[in-house]
Amino acid sequence: MVTQDSDLQLLLDILGVFVFALSGGLVGVRKGLDLIGIVVLAWVAGLGGGIIRDVFLGDVPPVGISDWRLFAPALVAGLLTFLWYRRLREALRLRPGSRARVLGSSVRVLDACGLALFAVSGSLKALDFDAGALAAVFLGVITAVGGGALRDVLAGQVPEVLRRELYAVPALVGAILIVVADWQGFLTPLLIWGAVALVFAIRMTAVALDLNAPTALRTTGDSR
Repeated sequence: MVTQDSDLQLLLDILGVFVFALSGGLVGVRKGLDLIGIVVLAWVAGLGGGIIRDVFLGDVPPVGISDWRLFAPALVAGLLTFLWYRRLREALRLRPGSRARVLGSSVRVLDACGLALFAVSGSLKALDFDAGALAAVFLGVITAVGGGALRDVLAGQVPEVLRRELYAVPALVGAILIVVADWQGFLTPLLIWGAVALVFAIRMTAVALDLNAPTALRTTGDSR
């Protein structure tokens, strides 16, 4: 196994926490939550996936509640969303319908960024713990989608991973790429960042083209 630079792992985690936390804060704004609600959704979105990953790996207490370097970006993102959203809205002079579209688009872009960063960092941490190839892929995907799923459940909506354009698939591709590269012995920082870019590109392409996973066929009028 290729031993990775811990600074690179930390950077991926910090960036992933921050952008996912911003998405959580924006969902809180969209739902009309107060300061505490916005910060809680930011924290859950930014750190939820990593906490699930760490519990599976037996790395407890999870970094989401034990490492200030990851907790702080989530808190800052939530506060920034609360403090600056109104000013941004006034500066752009958006109408209510336009605000909803801008918020929705912003959440999707931030989700794509967090998805890419966490799919890679989750797999890297699992490999560092000698979890095995299959577990590393699984934990990469869990890290990527877990925080967003918890955020949406708390916000009272069906998680993006279950209803939107290809969501988990890009994370799966990124996690597999990292595991295969590690197995073949050419896992380098350049490849790691390339995997992040690939996951982001696949996710945004799915959003732009409205690409979805297959859904069950329903007959007309079936409400169940």
